Amino acid sequence: MKTYCLVLILFFAFFNSKINAQEFKLGKVSIAELQEKEHPKDPSAAAAILFKKGEVRFEYSQTEGFAMFTDVKTRIKIYKKEGYDWANQNIRYYLSGNSKEIISVSDAVTYNLVDGKIEKTKLKTEGEFDENINKYWGRKKITLPNIKEGSVIEFQYSIKKKAIGSMRDWDFQSSIPVNHSELITYIPEFFVFNTNKKGFIFPKVTTKGNFKSISLKSKERNQGILSIATTINQDEFAYQETQTTYLAENLPAMKDEAFVNNIENYTSSISHELAMTKFNNRPTKIFSTDWESVTKTIYEFEDFGLELSKNGYFEEDLKTIISGAKSRGETIGAIFNYVKSNIKWNERNNFFCNDGVKTAYKNKTGNVAEINLMLTAMLRYAGFDANPVIISTRANGIALFPSLNAFNYVISAVETPEGLMLLDATEMFSGPNILPLRDLNWFGRLIRKDGTSTQISLTPTMISKETSTMYVVMNADGTIDGKIRRQYTNHEALKFRKNNLDAKQESYLKKLENDNNGIEIGEYVRANELDLSKPVMETYSFKSNKDVEIINEKIYLSPLLFLTDKENPFKQEVREYPVDFGYPFESKIYINIDIPQGYKVEFLPKAANLLTGDNIGAFSYVIENTDDKIKMIITTTINTAIVSADFYDVIKEFYQGMITKENEKIILTKNQ
Repeated sequence: MKTYCLVLILFFAFFNSKINAQEFKLGKVSIAELQEKEHPKDPSAAAAILFKKGEVRFEYSQTEGFAMFTDVKTRIKIYKKEGYDWANQNIRYYLSGNSKEIISVSDAVTYNLVDGKIEKTKLKTEGEFDENINKYWGRKKITLPNIKEGSVIEFQYSIKKKAIGSMRDWDFQSSIPVNHSELITYIPEFFVFNTNKKGFIFPKVTTKGNFKSISLKSKERNQGILSIATTINQDEFAYQETQTTYLAENLPAMKDEAFVNNIENYTSSISHELAMTKFNNRPTKIFSTDWESVTKTIYEFEDFGLELSKNGYFEEDLKTIISGAKSRGETIGAIFNYVKSNIKWNERNNFFCNDGVKTAYKNKTGNVAEINLMLTAMLRYAGFDANPVIISTRANGIALFPSLNAFNYVISAVETPEGLMLLDATEMFSGPNILPLRDLNWFGRLIRKDGTSTQISLTPTMISKETSTMYVVMNADGTIDGKIRRQYTNHEALKFRKNNLDAKQESYLKKLENDNNGIEIGEYVRANELDLSKPVMETYSFKSNKDVEIINEKIYLSPLLFLTDKENPFKQEVREYPVDFGYPFESKIYINIDIPQGYKVEFLPKAANLLTGDNIGAFSYVIENTDDKIKMIITTTINTAIVSADFYDVIKEFYQGMITKENEKIILTKNQ
């Protein structure tokens, strides 16, 4: 009897393992998967990746040599309407030269449960198309059909690449939960890759060796007395292949929070960069394995270094541009402003030119490389020590490891006696060392004419300020009449101008009223909108009937009114990635309050000072009451743009302390 039971247990264990194994094959969607209403470990998830499996292998043909093949199979569950976007998939591929990639999509199907039966809807021709991003990159797009809440979608794509180089990065985590993520690489002994991991969850890694062989055919002709005979010879060439499996399961969604640079920087992933090739009877070939090699290769690109050497197209114009300049600073400013004002950015990123600087100058539009390489060339021609700086934008992720794919953008740098001046002429409202937020991504590499490079920091050290002065008259009925003047400098000014100057004043004021607890705004005036050398300023009067409470003839007032922060932006219990404020900043608010006639202060919040330690942040709350007036100065300062995750609890507590203090009420009572 015991033996019989054991046999049954082993049978069912084997049967279940077979079922589980089948779950990771396309076309094997189960009714249980379709019936699932929410993710078992994250009920809030709009969708989940049930499995994602990738294989990278190298195959040899006698005519082409080795080629790299990448196959990816994915199954995704849609729980809610917010997850419908997962039915739209984009796969980038390279278009140019020896590195050209050939891509195909197959087995793209949507599954739904209809009357208890599985219904399949295959991808139609109109749901698949190719898009050219630029002359180097294309994008394959697919849109899975018949998507509903509860749908399961799956698809496979395959990429063939003749030129052996970097493998595609493999992300184990995503913005939705991932149940199973697996990458298997089959690498012949002739190729050596550097493997780089990032994130805070590391996959399980297993390796094993496989013996492989290549069949080589050759023809041999033998001359006889009366005829010529052809003999076909076939030789077998054996080599070692390393099979590596990277496996991770039950991965939580990467959820964004306040002050995160780019969540993908901290997503668990792995990359493979080709370091060298070692073929028999050939010398070992070393590829780009350090930053110097990478930047030298980039500088030698025809669409980079050669474009910097062109100057004939702007020579005559440049004489006029700088003719009135009286100093080095004015000359740099004149060139910078000319490029910003006359060459429009087409919002395409890259560190290499697409149509070239001459065409961009003629057409008055270009990508980021055409604009900023043009700026660099003009500054050099004017006698300045100017060089390009290649960077990775925030959206592209931090360039952690040496790779040609690490960068997607270029700016200009001028070496001055006061230090390095960074310029980006794609942004109309930027200034020297006031770069757009997209550029502020840890570090870049300055490349000189000889191809050597230096790492430079992109993190601003200059404080950007927002200063508000508010005059408030409180009325006994709880209404408020006031006037406010606000001033913005440096990156705060850039942000204000970029976000608001294109909007019509009527639309802007309506949004300003809605964002500030429904105040009524009048007498609006704005100054220094386009004079980037001065702070941008706005002044307006306002009326409010929502910022005061009257209870039992007592008046309760949060003195910051509609400027009060209501909730802590830091909500996670634990955070494993840095807090990125973008740039150091100071917010200072001066408040003068006239209390209603016949009232006096019953309760006044106490003054307070909060410090984070390590000179990261400080909060000062100063308040005083004299007769019928209340005066306050509230100052918040963040001195460090990027704060280590080790200080997360400190920052979270600091912000909570500020918010608690700002929400304390002044209590007024009638005079007896």
